[in-house]
Amino acid sequence: MKLFWKSPAKLNLFLHILERRIDGYHNLETIFQFLNYGDDMSFERRSDNKIKLVTPLLGVRNEENLIVKAAKVLQANAEHVTTPVGVDIHLVKRLPMGGGLGGGSSNAATTLMALNQLWDMQLSEQQLRTLGLQLGADVPVFIHGKSCFAKGVGEQFEDCEPPEHWFLVITPKVQVNTGQIFTDPALTRNSKSIRIRAPLNWEQLAEFRNDCEAVVCRQYPDIKSVLEWLSEYGIARLTGTGASVFCAFQTEQEARKIATLVADEYDYFVAQGTNQSVGIGPTKG
Repeated sequence: MKLFWKSPAKLNLFLHILERRIDGYHNLETIFQFLNYGDDMSFERRSDNKIKLVTPLLGVRNEENLIVKAAKVLQANAEHVTTPVGVDIHLVKRLPMGGGLGGGSSNAATTLMALNQLWDMQLSEQQLRTLGLQLGADVPVFIHGKSCFAKGVGEQFEDCEPPEHWFLVITPKVQVNTGQIFTDPALTRNSKSIRIRAPLNWEQLAEFRNDCEAVVCRQYPDIKSVLEWLSEYGIARLTGTGASVFCAFQTEQEARKIATLVADEYDYFVAQGTNQSVGIGPTKG
């Protein structure tokens, strides 16, 4: 049996950092919204216990890839499955690495969900989210699959429905070191906790900010330049720690019109926000 899944991108519509935790992580508040754009993945069961990523990523050893790590985490919990739990995994990569769009976390979450089905593991969403948190703070939200107001390190969810606008997403050709951003002494770590009022609208969301933005712009001038340029056409914001930045538009036509003006040296795409993550695709025997 072979399963086909979409592995979508996410945006942080804002990102407030409340405090540094004793464990070194940070308590934060953010809204996650998915995009109808991302990677494609397929999973084909093997008759042995081998896990094979058939399409490795350039510069990333398979053992270090979150896809393989996710498969091994799930495999370690398959004691009750009597048939072999092996898999061949194919990945069509579209999301930029290190862009703050959650590509690696999305791939890991998709792997957990797909293999839970492929191997007939019958684990609950909460069990999968617990396993996902071992792999990264953003993995559980992709398993949850709904737009949400997130707290803690990003693993505590309250479902919400931000407007499903169209976004122009631009990624400068830089790799942001997330650890370096979160350890920068200048990073804002004292934002006040907020409450989200329904119904959400973009004007309300525009009152918030990304606390990482000032530090990222200081360290990465290319990102600052893109943010300043994109701000001429709407409310532009960094997602996560970047490098990707985005701007919301009411229609696809508006977003694509501005996309034609993006400088050649930047990667970009246009996609719609969606409050329900894309689900499983067709199944083929």
